[in-house]
Amino acid sequence: MKLSIIYFSKTGKTHTMAEEIAKGMKTIENIEVGIFDIENIDYEYIKESKAVVFGTPTYYANTCWQIKKWFDESWGCNLSGKIGGVFATANFAQGGADTAILTIINHLMVKGMLVYSGGSAIGEPYIHLGPVALKENFEESKELFYVFGKRIAEKCIEIFS
Repeated sequence: MKLSIIYFSKTGKTHTMAEEIAKGMKTIENIEVGIFDIENIDYEYIKESKAVVFGTPTYYANTCWQIKKWFDESWGCNLSGKIGGVFATANFAQGGADTAILTIINHLMVKGMLVYSGGSAIGEPYIHLGPVALKENFEESKELFYVFGKRIAEKCIEIFS
């Protein structure tokens, strides 16, 4: 089963967290993961994917313009019925990462995706809207992103197998 991660990363931090999510996804049997920078998306792979997870750095308490532009112009990319998830990186706890994530979640819903994070029902670590890595705890956050990826893959197996 194919799963995808689409992200934008200026400094490499969002890319690093995309890789952590992919590692978690790959722990589940029969999962294949494509990781795509926003400028280099394999649309055929996305079409075949059962889940697409989006990653953004947080700028001025919101998603980056590159991700927003992609959603504005991606009318030809059908994401309907796929599991969707979101993650973010930010410099500060009050930097607006939740707003960045919610902005993308709105786009996922408009695209007809089934939004999933694992929520708090699964237990610790709690991932309410999507994982966030801050500058101050970047290395420690990797485990959270790994778990997020694993949970997305598990949900895909549950729903689509």
